[in-house]
Amino acid sequence: MADKRKFGWRDLQDSRVALMLALGFSSGLPFLLVFGTLSVRLREAGVPIATIGVLSWLGLAYSLKFLWSPLVDALDVPLLARAVGRRRAWMIACQLLVAAALVAVGFTDPATSVAATAAFTLVVAFGSATQDVVVDGWRIDAAPHDMQGIMAAAYQLGYRIALLAAGAGALYIAEFAGWRVSYFAMAALMAVGVVSSVLSPIVDRAPGAVEAPRARFDFGAAVAAPLMDLYRRTGKTLFLILLVVAFYRLSDFLAGVMANPLYVDLGFSKAQIASVAKIYGFAIGIAGAFAGGWLVAAIGLYRTMIIGACLQSVSHLLFSWLATQGASVPALVFAISADNFTQTFAGTALIAYMSGLTAAGFSATQYALFSSLYALLGKLIAGLSGFFVEAHGYAAFFLMTAAVPLPVMALLWTARRAPAAGLVELPAEAKDAEAAEQVR
Repeated sequence: MADKRKFGWRDLQDSRVALMLALGFSSGLPFLLVFGTLSVRLREAGVPIATIGVLSWLGLAYSLKFLWSPLVDALDVPLLARAVGRRRAWMIACQLLVAAALVAVGFTDPATSVAATAAFTLVVAFGSATQDVVVDGWRIDAAPHDMQGIMAAAYQLGYRIALLAAGAGALYIAEFAGWRVSYFAMAALMAVGVVSSVLSPIVDRAPGAVEAPRARFDFGAAVAAPLMDLYRRTGKTLFLILLVVAFYRLSDFLAGVMANPLYVDLGFSKAQIASVAKIYGFAIGIAGAFAGGWLVAAIGLYRTMIIGACLQSVSHLLFSWLATQGASVPALVFAISADNFTQTFAGTALIAYMSGLTAAGFSATQYALFSSLYALLGKLIAGLSGFFVEAHGYAAFFLMTAAVPLPVMALLWTARRAPAAGLVELPAEAKDAEAAEQVR
């Protein structure tokens, strides 16, 4: 059983918590620059909306990172690892790669060479996704189990602050100093990650130490064992579970790709988008996350996920309405309020659901597989969203995304009828028996 001790001021004074905050910032900074902020720049440069939709596939690196994540544990960064240790070497190498690629993106002009912009952005995405893998590994290795909660909270706070910097901050700088300066500033901010990596404690082996020979790494076995455990516990219900995970946030991923281009086409300035969609939306998003977490505890996972699906439909209907309102700031505030609250509300519910499906001994790998799956389908289909908007317009597009949660609710209702799907609240004694069985 996990330690339930309360956290106090002494925990916040732990240097590892401050380092986790900085590393969370470093992880979050490139995320919006891979597509969210980039889509504003592309639309301003006159890039066709269909092309912008296709370029959202650059973010697939975050969904596919599990494919190369075992290499981070198994291999050293040449030369650098002997100097600073394996984990720190991977972090520094990824951060320097992201910074260099952001500078390169700043030098490109999407109006004349969108391919070059996309190519260097792909490098940003790859470096950023790999950094996420190694930062998660460092977090788990650097702190004991009873500190993982506060370490995760510090990571989330740093990540959210970075989203403000790369969202609102990048747009403000671009508004007054141009896109090139904006990207250079973002590259400079990656120094936060480099410094925190250098200062972080070594959690693998001493620099320069000769590592004992390792057994041959079996990638197939590492993937197969968690999957077999899932199937053993859920049986044929696993297919239904995967459908719920893959489709629950699908509508948000589809709508999110076209949100920033919509703002630009309606005539909002970069400063207005930064102020309303990024800064104001950030605060509303925090409220949605807390509301989702509170409701999961108060009324259960099934009801909270149903409410989250309903809210997704409502928020997309408001975006369809926004598309008919022109550059109306009150309309933008109204739509952004619903969208940001809903995204974090539904996201919190889905995270709670996926976490509850994992088993002791396989939790990290199983959660990585679930978290990759829940975003993968949406990102794949979202790449075609620009073609729909070109053919039918923004209002029709968001009406279509508003309909997506309807079959999701049917999936949830079906899943609730299967105890193995994890949506039925078990009595306390049944939960204890299940936990004991997993330990055995």
